[in-house]
Amino acid sequence: MGIGEIWSNLGSIMASIMFVYTMYEKFFPPQIRRYVGKYTHKFTYLMYPYIKINFYELSGERLQRNETYTVIQTYLSANSSQRAKRLKAEVVKDSQNPLVLSMENNQEITDEFNGVKVWWFANHTPARTQSFSVYSTSDEKRFLTLTFHKRDRDLVTTSYIRHVLEKGKAITMKNRRLKLYTNNPSNDWMRYRSTKWSHTTFEHPASIETLAMETKKKEEIINDLLKFKKGKEYYAKVGKAWKRGYLLFGPPGTGKSTMISAIANFMNYDVYDLELTIVKDNNELKRLLIETSSKSIIVIEDIDCSLDLTGQRKKKSEIDNDENEEDKNPIIKRKEEEKKESKVTLSGLLNFIDGIWSACGGERIIIFTTNFVDKLDPALIRRGRMDKHIEMSYCGYEAFKVLAKNYLDVESHDDLFPIIEKLLGETNMTPADVAENLMPKSITEDFETCLKNLIQSLEIAKKIAEEEEKKKIEDEEAKLNTKKQEFVQEEENLKTIENSKENVKENGFSH
Repeated sequence: MGIGEIWSNLGSIMASIMFVYTMYEKFFPPQIRRYVGKYTHKFTYLMYPYIKINFYELSGERLQRNETYTVIQTYLSANSSQRAKRLKAEVVKDSQNPLVLSMENNQEITDEFNGVKVWWFANHTPARTQSFSVYSTSDEKRFLTLTFHKRDRDLVTTSYIRHVLEKGKAITMKNRRLKLYTNNPSNDWMRYRSTKWSHTTFEHPASIETLAMETKKKEEIINDLLKFKKGKEYYAKVGKAWKRGYLLFGPPGTGKSTMISAIANFMNYDVYDLELTIVKDNNELKRLLIETSSKSIIVIEDIDCSLDLTGQRKKKSEIDNDENEEDKNPIIKRKEEEKKESKVTLSGLLNFIDGIWSACGGERIIIFTTNFVDKLDPALIRRGRMDKHIEMSYCGYEAFKVLAKNYLDVESHDDLFPIIEKLLGETNMTPADVAENLMPKSITEDFETCLKNLIQSLEIAKKIAEEEEKKKIEDEEAKLNTKKQEFVQEEENLKTIENSKENVKENGFSH
């Protein structure tokens, strides 16, 4: 039988089927057709062993983009570039990988999970009508179809889909560009398209590996961060909100801000830089907290300078002033109150950190920085609120070696390194000052010149410190001598008074 004859027979069969179907639609009543259709579907279900689930790109009354569709598409993109035959390239905003490859429409890829094979198909139905509306009314549809054997229904609908969503979200978080947020004044919140937080791209290059810090302390911080990042089940088990507080304290220039940037890059978290002085009251503070996302770091820098958060009672003069203000005109009083600075209280900040509202999101790190930890109220920095206290101290020898590697690409020097080690042990210099001396100031300076510049600066700092210590001792000795002289003068005055009394008594007896 030739090919032409085969095609002729196939055409006859198809024509016969179409004729029978037309007769069926024309002469059989709807009731019978529904009855036949019902049992036809049952027969098909018994004979066809696969189940299909559709995930649509647009959903809801206003046809907004479905987040589940986006997450699944991200998951499939990780495999489609290797498995799909036709790919499409898309530019993704705020992503470290701006060009993302995914499978083209009407393409299929396979996936495997726990020994079970599934199929994903990218469906696309083009629009039949073109119309303009505020909301999308086009009948164009994109959706992903998941096909699997019905014997694997329980595994796919529970474990596999959850696995896809978790992996897709993890890939999205890994590829996104970090953002640095700052809070806007509440007066701007009601303006058109305004938000409580404004942001920019966070591009600080700091890493924990390049921090000027002792190796042991670095490892301790890294282990603590990793434990927190993987601690979702643990925090749920112990009944605590999934958050952790860090207190960074030490002199200016010791790298507190750099540490925050390094933690953000290590954890891949956004940073919310909270400026307390423009927050009017505790209620606004809560509203700002609600608007922060999970996987973020909330930072309050120089908290000892932001507000009066010592927790001390008002002085008597302040209480008297408050009583006098009660007699003022209510209108004048209200205007003066509006001009006052933030009314955020210590209690409000404590609730922000560790109260009920702190549990309105998960996987957050709260960081306070201060130059003077003794000024802070103990309730603010106790364990449970600020769980880990990290002292950012002056530059030691280990920290110097990290800086020398970062700035000069030098790991040792037989002559100069021992001198620097000795000087760092004898004087205090911040990592910022050490880094400034190590940075070449011209193209002619080599690493030895920079190391010698550092030695010279350390020697000068040591001399200044010795002179200040000497002056301090001299001042203390001068104060001590002054007190001695005052004590001697008081003794002489007392003796003079005693002699005067004795003379009076003698004169009295003589008379």
